[in-house]
Amino acid sequence: MPAEPPVSERRSRSPGLSESAARSSVAAVLFDMDGTLIDSEKVWDRSLVEVLRWLGGTDLSPEARRETLGGNLRSSLAIVFREAGVVQTPELSEQAARRLVERTAELFEGGLPWRPGALTALRTVREAGFATALVTNTGRHLTDKALVGIGAEHFDVTVCGDEVPRGKPAPDPYLRAASLLGLAAEDCVAVEDSPTGIAAAEASGAAVLAVPCEVPIPPGPGRVVWPTLEGITAADLTSAHREVRERQAA
Repeated sequence: MPAEPPVSERRSRSPGLSESAARSSVAAVLFDMDGTLIDSEKVWDRSLVEVLRWLGGTDLSPEARRETLGGNLRSSLAIVFREAGVVQTPELSEQAARRLVERTAELFEGGLPWRPGALTALRTVREAGFATALVTNTGRHLTDKALVGIGAEHFDVTVCGDEVPRGKPAPDPYLRAASLLGLAAEDCVAVEDSPTGIAAAEASGAAVLAVPCEVPIPPGPGRVVWPTLEGITAADLTSAHREVRERQAA
């Protein structure tokens, strides 16, 4: 028997679009996870502070907290070491990474609250027939734990930060997600909450629907900013995609 495809490449449903979705300019919706679908940034904050204190520090500065939003394991650990004033040796980095992942996994297993409108948005997008992907800087181990509560069935593919050469803010995660779906990123709408994730999505060529969580998001040519995912419709996503493309063509 042929080997089963990796989790990140399995499809939970046929990739074919419904007639209504095919008529729109949007082929797929690519969702960020932390801060966009689930309110997990505060969980990461707790884990990072615990590792910081293990290193001898006290607390993350407001600036450092903002820097960690949407970041990956490597970038977040670098910030923690910097804030602690400790040299980041390979041995200490490995120990800190293990502590961070293990503690975050414990907190993830305790359950994660949805961001406003997120679950309904996922269902709406699926019912409309759009292809979907989860695109996160979080590693596969923790993402799979989060997916137990989120529901892997909402996504055709999932891409994690440890499965690409460069995590967000590089475009690699979004380019890989579009590729796995057999699409161009330009035909997708990415739903993001952080400056790091928005930079990655825009660099990939995707149109961005920005829904701020922890920090304000200013307007930009590659994005449409909404306060929440509550009440979102397939027509709204199509409109956001069209607005970005028209703005960029002007």
